[in-house]
Amino acid sequence: EADNYSAGNEREILYSQFRKLNFSGTAGFKFFTNKLLEASVIYDKATDVGYPALPMDVSLAEALITSLKYVVIPKSSLVKDWETKVYFNTITHRMDDTTRPSVPIHMDMPGWSKTFGMYSKATAVKNRHHFLANFNAFYNQSVAEMTMYPNDPNENLMFMYTWPDVRTLYTGLFAEDQWVFNCHSGLKLSVSAGSHTNDVASDFGLQSLQIFYPEMPRQKTRFLKSIAAHYNYHKTSWEYGFGLGYGERAPSVSEGYGFYLFNSSDRFDYVGNPNLSNEKSIETHAFIGYKKEKISSKISSSFFRISDYIIGTPDTVLVPMTIGASGVKLYTALSYATIFNVDWNSEIALSNSLKWNVGLLYSLGKDSNGNALPLVNPLSYKTALTFTKVKYNAAIECVGNTAQTRYGSVYGETNTADFALLNANFGYKWVVSGSKLYTKIGVENILDAYYTTYSDWNKVPRMGRNIFVNLNFNL
Repeated sequence: EADNYSAGNEREILYSQFRKLNFSGTAGFKFFTNKLLEASVIYDKATDVGYPALPMDVSLAEALITSLKYVVIPKSSLVKDWETKVYFNTITHRMDDTTRPSVPIHMDMPGWSKTFGMYSKATAVKNRHHFLANFNAFYNQSVAEMTMYPNDPNENLMFMYTWPDVRTLYTGLFAEDQWVFNCHSGLKLSVSAGSHTNDVASDFGLQSLQIFYPEMPRQKTRFLKSIAAHYNYHKTSWEYGFGLGYGERAPSVSEGYGFYLFNSSDRFDYVGNPNLSNEKSIETHAFIGYKKEKISSKISSSFFRISDYIIGTPDTVLVPMTIGASGVKLYTALSYATIFNVDWNSEIALSNSLKWNVGLLYSLGKDSNGNALPLVNPLSYKTALTFTKVKYNAAIECVGNTAQTRYGSVYGETNTADFALLNANFGYKWVVSGSKLYTKIGVENILDAYYTTYSDWNKVPRMGRNIFVNLNFNL
């Protein structure tokens, strides 16, 4: 349970409170020496969850997550293990603005999701080949509503489906072969194929979307596929690798069937598009690393070219539903977008107990018109000194981002200032009669910096100086 947190300079962030309860349990039974049955359940309930970046809060977020797993270790020289799992999840999410002052018109936005699924995977070894095969399937139901309550009690309530009871059925097969050439190198090949079907079960929701797409069918089936290859080499102190991949994804429920979903960041209502094509991504990646007794360093990079890139674009003809919204965006597909990432990490052992770590990450994204993509991080960095000796451990680190000079202004994004944070922690381990007690005390954002990151919705500042104590006891 938490009250509103404070950002730097002790500025209280309203509507950031929450209350949450979580239970989890796992039980298993072993049959003979090579068979195992395991059941697990998680129950999670959150109430009074504030969202300072949104015009509404969550009065209830409740989830039940269950699974049953069966594992067999076959007495075979070829098949090494076979695992099958079935699972069921249900989620209830109720948003409302009853706790917010000066609301033009009160509204409730409840949503429900149920998922049934399973997978069955097996691994096998034949000579220099390590195989993996995985069959998986799931069925999901997603429903979300919005009810608006006029201030005049004589006026009728206004109701609509924001997710029109979309049923999704997916079945797919994934196969992988790790081909070991020798003790230094190998090639990993993978391929997948699947059938993805969306069905709009609500007649009212279907008719609402047919206002925009008159020829829209109730059901749409897509075929999704992927293929990838990766080569790696390691000898003495050097290692390197590179690869190429192709993959597809179907539009999400919001992208395909969302109906007037308000985005508080750019202040547009979003409407889905069931006619969108699959996003298609071609990826190339490579890395090179060096490791000696007291030093290690690795740099990796990846490049994505995503065809039919799904993003919301303004439609000047449509009128927004949300009071105060800037307009309506329809989900459309750009011809392509590109994303480039490069990541460097290094570690130096200054002594047997003291290590120095340094990391840099840079990303660059743009669309087919040359505009910067939103939510792409600027140059970020992290450096830390860590001390470990017998029962003691301590660390001091500095993390931060440079100023965001390339940002998606076309998509409603604004720039973000640079920031740097200083954190520190100290830990100790007690051992008493075989039991272990771990303690850690630390301070995050020691200098109480007032900052926000590129990914923070509506530039809501993050937490200021925070002191924590952790206790962990193991029998």
